[in-house]
Amino acid sequence: MDITHLLRAARDDGRRRLLGIVGGPGAGKSTLAASLAGPEVAVVGMDGWHLAGSVLDRLGRRDRKGAPDTFDAAGYVAFLDRVRSRQTTVWAPEFRREIEEPVAGALEVPPDALVVVTEGNYLLLDEPPWDGIRALLDEAWFVAPDEEVRRARLVARHEHHGRSHAEAVARADGSDAANARLIAATAHRADVVIR
Repeated sequence: MDITHLLRAARDDGRRRLLGIVGGPGAGKSTLAASLAGPEVAVVGMDGWHLAGSVLDRLGRRDRKGAPDTFDAAGYVAFLDRVRSRQTTVWAPEFRREIEEPVAGALEVPPDALVVVTEGNYLLLDEPPWDGIRALLDEAWFVAPDEEVRRARLVARHEHHGRSHAEAVARADGSDAANARLIAATAHRADVVIR
């Protein structure tokens, strides 16, 4: 996939462009987004807005981590609104899989970034506050690999980060599968579907 047209448009009128990459867990969103990074392209994942584990415990949502109500969605929408301006550096949180927690202020979006690529599960969800995101994106891509491929990647990722095979399968077929079904239903709101 190519974002030359977004860079060209941003250079022409000086307005930063936002590209959203959406897909279910294990679809390849992060890999695609990382491949687009460059001197004028900043990449910020939605996962930085995960609620901390201690908060999920307090709210009784730990077993559903990754569901829409386990994120600071309003904070993420506010970030996207703020980052549309190129006037100042904007700092964003980053989710670190090795500790399963977000880290504040870990990602820099400098004023010279002409395009900000953001990736995540719920960028096209049509319920508040997530429904504010689509209007902030100049373009949205939906990554939709074969379901067996997506699931296999997800199981492998869970194992890579310390879960046993049984735990990885249970997570992939449990809350991750439920989230994937919800996300798949939003594909029609994307500009491009990548198979």
